[in-house]
Amino acid sequence: MAPGAASRASSGQGWRVWGGFAVVAVLSTVVTACAPTEDNSLVVPPPTATEQNDTVALLRDAAEQQNICYGWELEQGDGDVVSAGSNLGVGISVVDHPQCPRWLRVAATVDYTPQSSEVEDFARVVVEGSPEFISDLFELETSLSRFGLDGAAFLEEPGWAVTRAAVSLPLLVVERGVASPEPVVTSAPVAAPSPLPAAGSDLWRERSGWLIGATGMVLIAVLLVVVGLIQRRRQRDEAAVTARRGKGRGSTGPVKRA
Repeated sequence: MAPGAASRASSGQGWRVWGGFAVVAVLSTVVTACAPTEDNSLVVPPPTATEQNDTVALLRDAAEQQNICYGWELEQGDGDVVSAGSNLGVGISVVDHPQCPRWLRVAATVDYTPQSSEVEDFARVVVEGSPEFISDLFELETSLSRFGLDGAAFLEEPGWAVTRAAVSLPLLVVERGVASPEPVVTSAPVAAPSPLPAAGSDLWRERSGWLIGATGMVLIAVLLVVVGLIQRRRQRDEAAVTARRGKGRGSTGPVKRA
């Protein structure tokens, strides 16, 4: 074979090798891009910043009223803490905290499994507390389902569910009589109200209709008496006038002859 032909054959074979590598690289990239990202679906979403801040505020009010610290903790199946917080703030645990000799918290573990796995997703929710609440923990834990906070809720929205469960603890504690309910704050009156007028005697109020009728009859009687007196006076005046006229006619009679 001529030297030029051999060189061209070697060059063409090299291009075919590099072209094969390029095709493999492109296919690998496409396959990787199109493959489902199962890792993202296995991540347990934490509560939003608004949910965490609102929960801290509610737990802070409950802790001040009941003298009990409240908190929450959310973990993935591998043991990584996704979210934690308490009435002391976001990220602050109540366990063994010097400011919280009495405490309760909701601890949830959520484990998502790949779609190709035969193992189903798993959620576990427990209520933990200081020693004086040992006898109440199981009842508090089972009572969360009354608020719809069961395993299905934690699998669907773990972040919302764990914060919702945390703010439910103060209500359940009051229900079990472990703590007294929060007192209702009422504003004091600005000034003392003025005393009401005297009510008067019930005797006159009960006989008010009879008194009104009697008063009306008395007025009618007085009116009739007055009218009678006036008529009597007129009759007497007319009688006197008639008598005077009769005497006048008697004095002008015939004169007696001598």
